[in-house]
Order: sequence, then C-alpha cells, then structure tokens
Amino acid sequence: MNIRIIPAPPARTLAHDTITAEQVSHLVDSFYERVRSDEQLAPLFLQHMSLDWPEHLGRMKAFWRSVLLKTGEYKGKPVPAHTKMQNVGTEDFAHWLDLFGMTVKEVFVPAAQPIVIQAAERIATSLWLAMKADPFAKPPIWPKVGRGDSK
Repeated sequence: MNIRIIPAPPARTLAHDTITAEQVSHLVDSFYERVRSDEQLAPLFLQHMSLDWPEHLGRMKAFWRSVLLKTGEYKGKPVPAHTKMQNVGTEDFAHWLDLFGMTVKEVFVPAAQPIVIQAAERIATSLWLAMKADPFAKPPIWPKVGRGDSK
C-alpha cells in the first residue's frame, strides 16, 4: 500500500491584519445606507435587485468577508446577475466606487483603506468588463474614490 502525503494548502492571507468581520458588517451597512438615499444609484438598485434589502445586505457581508478576510463563505455568482443590468454605465460604477471609498475611509484604519479600495476597484473593473461583453473593451481608469470626484 502506497501512502501519499498531500501538503496542506497555503494559509489564506488576510487583506490587512486590522480588518475585522465587525468592520466589514459596518462597511456594508453604512455603504448601502448611502446607496439607498443616493439619487443616482438608488433607482438602479431598486430596478435590478430581486432580493429584499436584509437578504442583499447579508449576501454582501458574506461577499466582502470572503474578499477581505478570505472566509470563502460567499458562494454566489455576481457576474451573471450584473450582466443583466443593461442601463448601468461607467459613470454609475465610478459613483459607486466614490461612495464606497468615502465609507471605507470612515470604517478602516488608514493603512487598510487602500487595500479595501483596490479590491473594490478590481471587482468594479471585472464586472464592468463582463457587462461590456466586448473582448476589445478597455476598462476605465477609475477616478480617485471617496472624494466626490466621480461627478
């Protein structure tokens, strides 16, 4: 009998060691509170969101814990959900990132802020590219987020 030893997978590295699940929860709650009162984004979310807000917030918390804390708990498929949204433009993504950046700056320590913002920018770019469905599309260069620059 041959026994094969398989090494353990490498440990998942946290995005930043100061980020906590409580902060992620606060980020999601605060950010979506902004979204729900935002003139530009609130109508888009209401038009396209098939979930109720508490369920959506729960999914987003699981998503961001998976991204920032490497929990692996999020099992959704965000790309198909977003590719159905035909009336969402680049300026909507930029505004989303702007509100998100403002919220990040209120929740996380300065050293963690760019890490969280860069993750959001990567996600926005991936979703933007998927929604374009154009292999030759060049992703936008997002404005500096969190300073009201997107309008």
